[in-house]
Amino acid sequence: MTDTDAGPAERNRLDEEESPYLRQHADNPVNWQPWDQQALDAAEDRDVPIFLSVGYSACHWCHVMEDESFEDEGIARILNENFVPIKVDREERPDLDSIYQTISQAVTGRGGWPLSVWLTPDGRPFYVGTYFPKEGKRGRPGFRNLLTGIADSWADDEDRREMENRADQWTDAIEGELESVPDPGEAPGKDLLESAADAAVRSADREHGGFGTGQKFPQTGRVHLLLRAADRADDRGDDETADEYREVATEALSAMAEGGIFDHAGGGFHRYTVDREWVVPHFEKMLYDNAEIPRAMLAGYQVAGDDRYAEAARRTFEFVEREMTHPEGGFYSTLDAQSEGEEGKFYVWTPQEIRDAVADDTAADLFCDRFGVTESGNFEGKTVLTVSESIPALADEYEMSESEVEETVESARQQVFETRAERVRPRRDEKVLAGWNGLLISALAEGALVLDDSARWTDLAADALGFVRETLWDEADGTLSRRFKDGDVAIEGYLEDYAFLARGALNLYETTGDPDHLGFALDLADAVRTEFWDPDAGTIYFTPESGEELVARPQEPHDQSTPSSLGVAADTLLALSHFRADDDFADIAERVLETRGQQVRSNPLQHASLALAADRHARGSLEVTVVADRVPAPWREELAARYLPTRLLSRRPPEDDELSTWLDRLGLGEVPPIWADRNQRGGEPTAYVCRNFTCSPPTTDLAEALDWADGE
Repeated sequence: MTDTDAGPAERNRLDEEESPYLRQHADNPVNWQPWDQQALDAAEDRDVPIFLSVGYSACHWCHVMEDESFEDEGIARILNENFVPIKVDREERPDLDSIYQTISQAVTGRGGWPLSVWLTPDGRPFYVGTYFPKEGKRGRPGFRNLLTGIADSWADDEDRREMENRADQWTDAIEGELESVPDPGEAPGKDLLESAADAAVRSADREHGGFGTGQKFPQTGRVHLLLRAADRADDRGDDETADEYREVATEALSAMAEGGIFDHAGGGFHRYTVDREWVVPHFEKMLYDNAEIPRAMLAGYQVAGDDRYAEAARRTFEFVEREMTHPEGGFYSTLDAQSEGEEGKFYVWTPQEIRDAVADDTAADLFCDRFGVTESGNFEGKTVLTVSESIPALADEYEMSESEVEETVESARQQVFETRAERVRPRRDEKVLAGWNGLLISALAEGALVLDDSARWTDLAADALGFVRETLWDEADGTLSRRFKDGDVAIEGYLEDYAFLARGALNLYETTGDPDHLGFALDLADAVRTEFWDPDAGTIYFTPESGEELVARPQEPHDQSTPSSLGVAADTLLALSHFRADDDFADIAERVLETRGQQVRSNPLQHASLALAADRHARGSLEVTVVADRVPAPWREELAARYLPTRLLSRRPPEDDELSTWLDRLGLGEVPPIWADRNQRGGEPTAYVCRNFTCSPPTTDLAEALDWADGE
């Protein structure tokens, strides 16, 4: 029988999928199925377990398991005869990943990718793990023997009953973990921020920067909590506490800006470092990290005035523009960690390779000293670039001025970058995800306010928002799809898609004053209320009410590799409530914070995004309303220089007739509070700065109004 004659589950169907990760497995001898009704029906019809493998394109150990096991004909035969093997891209289906990661954490104490789960034909898990070697080693069972043992147990009536019982217990545990909602209490108050910052200080690595004493992850939520808490400590005159909070935050930012997690040749951030010292990264580049880390860098730049942070953000945006942007707008998802089958090969150097790339010997030596390139290296005989010598120290050593050193090193870097461009590139996952694009749109919008080249970053963000809106948003139904790839649109959007994109659209409105961006943000927020908000439970679920029914309906209160979608949703609803005459958005956010209040107070670092939302709720947004056709250049400079946590920058036209046109475009029946009775004075651009129903006098001097806000 040929493949074309075979039934759907009797052949590998991944060549029909658009996900680059799934297509990577399309040539495996395993009869891989996508997660769809055909595959689930096949398991029911054959009465065999499902083997579910969850991974993503840039996952190193996913590739290892494929090479060892999924390309092995013997293992494929066992899988095909005894299971329905299903492959899932966790970036496309975070709901499935969340459900089965939950049981992996509960049972084994760890999760990650590849995630390997054995399910009953109706989707209930009974065995779980992550990477399994082909043959057993270092305490891990061999994948071949594991498959054979599970198949034999399934065929034995008594063993199968035990498996079914375990599946029932585990499914109950998943439902309890993911669907349960705490009893409502009080939303956290203004004291939460200080307790969260104190917890961040306790978790800090004061020797090497960042948090914890093992592998180093960005943890940008903690940085935002610390910077915001430092600002509040300044307000109350507690200089010692403010300094400590700022120091811990900037130590983390400096470690990321100078360490191996940053790509010093080409810009952009890798996923994390495998060591405490921030030297050797896991080399994959994820779009969400290259959004969230620059946002933290921009905040750090406003607080500390350290040009390294602005430069790291700028060069990251340049990397995204150059290497991660769809020709029509929108941003791709990931770059792989490997090239030519080797982890990090694209990014590492020897001194000879630098000398070959850089025309001038002194410039090559300066570059090697600046970025720590040595004969012994720091990664498998080669060197991951890190900032290893300061510019003043190099100026002394080479008897040059500091500006000469900077210019020489930058010229060498350009030559190194050009040489690297000739190498075999890591594979790129070219799917466009709505939520991840929303994160980067937010970062670019903030960059347009803070950095030079404002129009460049505004245009990049606007093109992306327009692309996602055109391809993934169904205006008639008010629904958002998650993924675009090569013209194919698929998968119902999750809460992170709606919430992250709504925040991005709102932030772009703040930067541009374009009411269409604000209108899109409001439409997305309305969809969150309609499809994800459960007033009886007092929570916003991760999956839409009308979506696929799984063994559990997850929530996402915790920050993980991306911010908590529940936290971002609550914060964005609070901000958008200023543009509605009713209190619906604010009431939903407040109810979420009441429901999660005790958890946030108990562990604010695990709930960083919810903690930031709770702080906005307790303190109120800092409303900066500019009544003008454009924000005057000196005002933009003032906004760029000032760190203004919970800032909500609003533009309204000076003429009432034009404001009426805006209201019609936005479908607003009355003027929202943030625009009401706020008119120009003397025909000049006028600013109103307000917090919690208290406002500065209307003024034509924005700095004066912001100074008033600092005293509040």
